[in-house]
Amino acid sequence: MAQKYEPKPEKINDKPAERDTGLVWGKNPVTEVLRSGSGADTLLLADSLDARAAGYYTALARAAGAVVKRMPAGKLQKLCGTAEHQGVALRTTGIRYAELEDLLTLAASRGEPPFLVLCDGIEDPHNLGAIIRSALLCGAHGVVIPRRGGVGVTGTVMKASAGAAARLPVARVANLATAIRTLKEKNIFVYCADLGGASPQKTDLRGPVALVLGSEGRGPAALTRKLCDAAVTLDMAAPGCGVDSYNVSVAAGILLYDIMQRRKAAALPGQGGKGRDEHAKQTHE
Repeated sequence: MAQKYEPKPEKINDKPAERDTGLVWGKNPVTEVLRSGSGADTLLLADSLDARAAGYYTALARAAGAVVKRMPAGKLQKLCGTAEHQGVALRTTGIRYAELEDLLTLAASRGEPPFLVLCDGIEDPHNLGAIIRSALLCGAHGVVIPRRGGVGVTGTVMKASAGAAARLPVARVANLATAIRTLKEKNIFVYCADLGGASPQKTDLRGPVALVLGSEGRGPAALTRKLCDAAVTLDMAAPGCGVDSYNVSVAAGILLYDIMQRRKAAALPGQGGKGRDEHAKQTHE
């Protein structure tokens, strides 16, 4: 009996960012987009791709209603702008961004307190992809990004997320400050990951929560920081070493995992999260 083909996990590699052309490449990202049905249009397979893998992707493409085309690997590399396409690429009609309200509706449909991630001007697509990947794995209901002042969901973001960007709703808002105000009005406590805040151990990360992550280098914008209810800061074991902060996607992974664990504990009888007023009282004690 022929062995069932499944794409192997892949590493994230640093490459320059690219414009959002509606082209996704790499085995895992293409697989996830085809399975999700997110606007798959044309599957592009390199002639060098082995028959078993080609058959696997062709079957997925047909199920998703996409056209299948074979081409030389060199031509596929030019289209993708990288040699890391793994013999597979997919033209899409473009990612379908969600609305902020869609993320809250998803949380309500699951009977869970909202858990959102807001990215304030993340410019590196590898960082955004890694953040989306961690957000999905840690149970967040979605990621919010601004329409301007940060990278959108491009092919590089999709690949860096290992396809998670096709699974987790991503809302693109006109104004991040307005989004934060809206969340606070809905009794969601908004934390900002930044220097000068309380450690996670001294912060109640249960209940309805949104985590704001600032851009590489400058961190969150001044208005963003001002609007947040409080800041949370990761401890470091090597102060004064010349490196004063974690990479934003690394910090995101640590904090999102911590929030996931807190939410699991809060789901136990008698361990529910606190409301906004109790949150604020604890944070400013």
